[in-house]
Amino acid sequence: MPILKLSKSNPNKEIEFELNYLKSLTTKQRFEMMLKKTQEICNILKNRGYRKTSQIIKRA
Repeated sequence: MPILKLSKSNPNKEIEFELNYLKSLTTKQRFEMMLKKTQEICNILKNRGYRKTSQIIKRA
């Protein structure tokens, strides 16, 4: 995976770099990455006490 190194912050170059990276991936790779990130976010929310609404209502 390539790494972007800039001396100063440049949002346009950062976005262009990110888009070029995503374009280089196959559709399968993009979906795998998306599913992995979704699982990571769900785990973080779960660890911080967030649950589905139906689970909170059942416990009340």
